[in-house]
Amino acid sequence: MTTQEIAQRLVILCRQGQSDQAYKELFADDAVGLEPAGFPNAEVKGLDNLLIKSQQFQEMTEEFHSLEVSDPIVAGDHFSVVMTLDATMKGRPRATISEIIVYEVTDGKITQEQFFYKMPTPA
Repeated sequence: MTTQEIAQRLVILCRQGQSDQAYKELFADDAVGLEPAGFPNAEVKGLDNLLIKSQQFQEMTEEFHSLEVSDPIVAGDHFSVVMTLDATMKGRPRATISEIIVYEVTDGKITQEQFFYKMPTPA
């Protein structure tokens, strides 16, 4: 698959709420996930660990209200999307988080994802 095809497939799966399927189908076994410095799991290595991180996020979420995923922007072996999540996390007030995620593709698989966001302050 080309970077464009991978990007489009990732967007489709994310819009359908199938993030685990996206990891299994599109990510390399040795893929790396990077969160902003100071956040839990700031660097996660390996597909199995990315799936665990995804499951932990699901378990921390009390209710998903909506998820918007932009069309991808592709440049060579990289692409980015904007995701906006409206959710209530366990023990926290409902919040909207908007993030940019940059992906790197090598040999037809995503080898790195990097998230850029700030946690919202409670209202």
